[in-house]
Amino acid sequence: MKLKTLTLIAALVCGTAYAQTVEVKDAWVRTTVQGQKATGAFMKITAKEGAQLVGASSPVAGVAEVHEMKMDGNIMKMRAVPVLDIPAGQTVELKSGGYHVMLMDLKSPLLKDSSVPLTLVFKDAKGVEEKVELNVPVATVAPGMKADAMPAMNHGKH
Repeated sequence: MKLKTLTLIAALVCGTAYAQTVEVKDAWVRTTVQGQKATGAFMKITAKEGAQLVGASSPVAGVAEVHEMKMDGNIMKMRAVPVLDIPAGQTVELKSGGYHVMLMDLKSPLLKDSSVPLTLVFKDAKGVEEKVELNVPVATVAPGMKADAMPAMNHGKH
């Protein structure tokens, strides 16, 4: 167990987290302003043998859920999804306007250049759960992107 923990800590320094079967890359959380109670966390997830993202938590939020945004006619709708499939060997991108981890009931504003602890819970094909502990940077846009290139997300009440 100690070796796995050390590997995870070493990987986090490089911006990538590895668990036994899951890799999380390019994770980030969108900044908030005073009074804002929700934001999104985004990342790329790859599972060697396939897995499901079945949960998330963070001490900065009262609620953390996996959400999906998609168009329904001319209306953008957002809903919680209890399980997000991560097919074997394929990367699933959690991004603005699609799947993302929704952090709600925030306890304080999330400021640019800070970081947020985030735990993701995965389940493999045998039903074994695995937690990936992340320390995710807070930014106004995805790493390497310009601010005007990001689609807006409305995280009001739903």
